[in-house]
Amino acid sequence: MARDIVVGYDGTDCAKAALGQALAIARDLGAPIAITFGYGPSQLGGEVKDMRDALRELGDRLVHEAESMAAEAGVKADVVLVDARPAEGLVRVAAEREARMIVVGSHGERPLAAAILGSTPHRLLHMSTIPVLVVPA
Repeated sequence: MARDIVVGYDGTDCAKAALGQALAIARDLGAPIAITFGYGPSQLGGEVKDMRDALRELGDRLVHEAESMAAEAGVKADVVLVDARPAEGLVRVAAEREARMIVVGSHGERPLAAAILGSTPHRLLHMSTIPVLVVPA
């Protein structure tokens, strides 16, 4: 049985590029993909529950959009919403599924947030024990 390819998807152009690359690899390998959206907000302030609920709602819409793209490409896909920051969520899903790789776009976060909190691709490269493919838009 082919191992999953975990794809981080947030609807940005870079995420769409990552999804396209993941679909091409999945077709070549006959592997399913897990379209993943981490929605856990930073604990830096605000109404965390309201923010978490809004992010989950957005993530649900986005991953189903990506699931439709996968179906059009003829690739079996599951959608996964995980209550964690994106990098942590992707690593968790990859571990649970014993995935072969994680695929993400190169720029998903705003520059200021990336500088302060660390970009998702950068964090993944330090956290993941499996290959991480970072796809430019």
